[in-house]
Amino acid sequence: MTNDNNNNNTSGTSGQSGNHGYSGNYRHYADGTASTLRKPVVYTELRFYQRSDVLYQLTCVFCKRYLPKYGDRTVDQMVQAARCSKQNIVEGSSNGQTSTESELKLLGIARGSNQELLEDYLDYLKRHGMKEWHGTNPRFEPLHTFCRSHSLYKDYAGLLDKMDDEELANMAICLCHQVDAGLTRYIEHKDREFTTEGGIRERMTAARLGQRETQRQTIERQASEISVLRAEIARLNAILSQYGISGQSGNPGTSGQSVISGLSESSKEKR
Repeated sequence: MTNDNNNNNTSGTSGQSGNHGYSGNYRHYADGTASTLRKPVVYTELRFYQRSDVLYQLTCVFCKRYLPKYGDRTVDQMVQAARCSKQNIVEGSSNGQTSTESELKLLGIARGSNQELLEDYLDYLKRHGMKEWHGTNPRFEPLHTFCRSHSLYKDYAGLLDKMDDEELANMAICLCHQVDAGLTRYIEHKDREFTTEGGIRERMTAARLGQRETQRQTIERQASEISVLRAEIARLNAILSQYGISGQSGNPGTSGQSVISGLSESSKEKR
């Protein structure tokens, strides 16, 4: 079974070509302060998560219909593997806001659980003398095309009751390959992101240093403005001294009244 190369190139969001679901990683608060937290990933829009949800629902149906209710641990193992893959994508994406290390670890567990589930379906086909559908099988291409273009459970729900065990197993195998392809690319992206941007501690240090630099620039700008204002006050005092008025640097209201009075007296003398 080949991987889904077309639909999982970006591992992105459903119905949005080129939108990776993890672009624009950082944000700023309303006052302009930089945040050290990444923007939350909307995991429900990740196509490999959507397919992992389909796999979980499909596996529950498959195990209930085709595996013994008692005495076979395979049922619990398959259901738990499908659930573990889905849930670790959820937890990893949520933890990614603060910890890339935790996110990568949980996504790796999700990928491992998906591989375990894939192996269980392959074993079922072998035990029951059924074949895995490959590229030369006439039933492979329609199945592969459908799974590649549909990632939501609602697209599969009406089909599951109409399919036999060979069809369900091959559909699950196809979905497992596509989930694996999407997770692999996503993990590689997160690994590169960590290498270039660092972890939460590095981001916190950088953000704090950036905030201090902003504060320093603000203080320098205010000091420069104060210097300009003092120079302007000195210039105005020089003008006032020409009228015999002494400039004041105290209360602005008092100073303004003195200036007005002084100018009035000067005018009377000239008359």
